[in-house]
Order: sequence, then structure tokens, then C-alpha cells
Amino acid sequence: MQAIFETGFDLIYLVGILVIGINMIKYSEKGSQFYTFGIMAVVLVLGDSFHLIPRMVALNTSGLENFTFSLGLGKLITSITMTIFYVILYWVWKKRYEVSKTGFLDYLVYLLALVRISLCLLVGNDWFGLSNPLTYRLYRNIPFLLLGILIIYLYFIKAWKTKDCNFKYMYLTIILSFAFYIPVVLFEVTYPLVGVLMIPKTCAYIWTILIGYIAMKREANHEKIH
Repeated sequence: MQAIFETGFDLIYLVGILVIGINMIKYSEKGSQFYTFGIMAVVLVLGDSFHLIPRMVALNTSGLENFTFSLGLGKLITSITMTIFYVILYWVWKKRYEVSKTGFLDYLVYLLALVRISLCLLVGNDWFGLSNPLTYRLYRNIPFLLLGILIIYLYFIKAWKTKDCNFKYMYLTIILSFAFYIPVVLFEVTYPLVGVLMIPKTCAYIWTILIGYIAMKREANHEKIH
């Protein structure tokens, strides 16, 4: 039952977000906020596919224990692409709210992303083994969490100040994604059932992408009317 449900959910997620991302790229002006948003959606899905596809194969064949290397590699790649996802989301914020003077913010975002990716690449993470040490899970996720908090703050403040109805819940989707993700980081090894929280975490990311896609449609229709 787990294999059927999880495989079905993951396929819908991967294909659905990929289609949305490609459409946003195709029907948006190159370099615009929604073009960038589409690239972000594609990065999200491609990164997750490195982990989810081996997981789907494992669940429907010989089991997760026989796919340790491919699952570990997938987790590593996903960890890196998720960091890039938030950097691109920051670019979307700059484009949407036409923020130009961001020197300090740029340095902070790129520094947190660089530290996060560097920590993910440390051998002690044991991506391809079974130990999955808690200390390294904490180390690599501290800058990731700080990056997330920064993006939450930026979207919340700008959406509130500009009365941006289309993006008013963007900050909430990021809060929810971290709320579901943090317990997995802390307790998955001890309590494997906690891993089920990755499903609502994925739903939070789906909501993020849908916000951008729906905003693109609404704003395009608004421009046609006027």
C-alpha cells in the first residue's frame, strides 16, 4: 500500500510541477519574475527526482535497503538543489518588488547558500552509508534554516507593505515547509515514521509553485483587460 500511494503521489508531483515550470518559462518574458519562477520550479523538480525516482523504484522492487547508494546520492543532490531553489526564490522577490539596492542581502543570501552547500559536501555526512549522523544533519541545516527565515521575512514584509494579494501567502508556504522538515531532520533516524512528514512538506512546495503560476495567469488577464 505504501508503495502504491507514495509512487502515485510522487509521480503526480514531479510531472505536475515540471509541466507548470515549463509553461511558466514558455509563456513569460525572458528574465521576468515569472520566467525566473518557472526556472525555480524546474530546478525543484529535477533536484527532487534524483531522490524520488530511486525511491519509487526501490519501493516497487527489492526494497530501500538495496538502494543505499542511489538514495544517498539523491539526498545529496536534493539538498543542494533545494538551497539553489531558495536563492532563485530570492531573485523572484527582487524582480517582483523591483528591489535594486540589495548589496548586503545579496551577500547574506549567497553566503548562507555557500555555507549550506559546503557543509552538505563534507564526508562526515555519510550520504552513502547508514549512519546519517545527527551532528552533520544539524550543521548543514542551520544555514539552510537561516536562509529560509530570511526569505520568509522578506516576502512577508513586502507582501504586507505593497498589499500584494497574489503573493500574500508565500511566506506561509515556506514556514510550513520548514515546520514539516525540521522534525524529520531531528527524529527520522530514531523514529522512521516521522519521515511521513515529507509528504505535507512537498505539498507546501506545491502550494509555493501554484502561487506563482496562478499569479502569472491573473496578472496576464489583468493586463489584457487594461
